[in-house]
Amino acid sequence: MLSRESMPAIPLPTLVDIAQMEYTRVILTGEFDGQWPIYLDNRPMHGLAGITVMMPFKLHNQDRYVMVARGWVPRNNLDRAAIKPYSTPTGTIQIEGLIKANSGRVLQFGSAPVLQPKALVQNLEIDAFARSSHLPVDPFIVEQTQSATDDGLLRDWPRASMGSDRHRGYAFQWLALAATALLFFVVTSFGKRDGRKSEQQREQQSK
Repeated sequence: MLSRESMPAIPLPTLVDIAQMEYTRVILTGEFDGQWPIYLDNRPMHGLAGITVMMPFKLHNQDRYVMVARGWVPRNNLDRAAIKPYSTPTGTIQIEGLIKANSGRVLQFGSAPVLQPKALVQNLEIDAFARSSHLPVDPFIVEQTQSATDDGLLRDWPRASMGSDRHRGYAFQWLALAATALLFFVVTSFGKRDGRKSEQQREQQSK
């Protein structure tokens, strides 16, 4: 995997065998479809909570799209649904990135929201996106590493060798959330029980 990352970037082939080409560095020529951004929540970077910006990229002179992980922005802690501003280049451009099988998964609480433009979701399945957007999207993603413009997005992605560390980080994050939820349940349960005891004592004293 690391050897593929270190190789020079190549134009994206017409057919991609993900088993053979994952982590290959590729060049994409085309334009972003800025009408269909999707935001992946709970994606930490450098120890900070944040969001990954996903956007379909139409390949030049082809009826074909690739979902691109454009970059990362920190979460707005005051308004979870507010996305930090970033810019999207228009017209035909070239970008570089790494082929990935998917965008990774985090623990999903509750049902996933309906996929629509600017949806804030925990996870993204490419086939579900294709059905919702009606775009012919390839069944993999490209994690963007270079941009010709300063778009306000951070791209300090973990390297392939760090994948297990990232998964451990996700696991620790959700384990901490689960522990917090359990603690909240225990505290509130004791509070309710103490409240019932107080009511019973008052009833006994009034008799």
